[in-house]
Amino acid sequence: MSNYRQVRVTLVKSPIGYTQDQRRTVQALGLNKLNASRVHVETPQIRGMINKVIHLLHVEEVDQ
Repeated sequence: MSNYRQVRVTLVKSPIGYTQDQRRTVQALGLNKLNASRVHVETPQIRGMINKVIHLLHVEEVDQ
């Protein structure tokens, strides 16, 4: 897993008003409140989750 980057994901827009699967995806990323951030290893599964709700997030690469 050392070849995967780390990304910081920040919730910048509320998931209220979006579909339930998008709200659950935000929760699965560990984001409960606005401006909450989490650092994730960028696996294909996490990248797919980010792409699903990219309109609600700010994503930046983290230096290790």
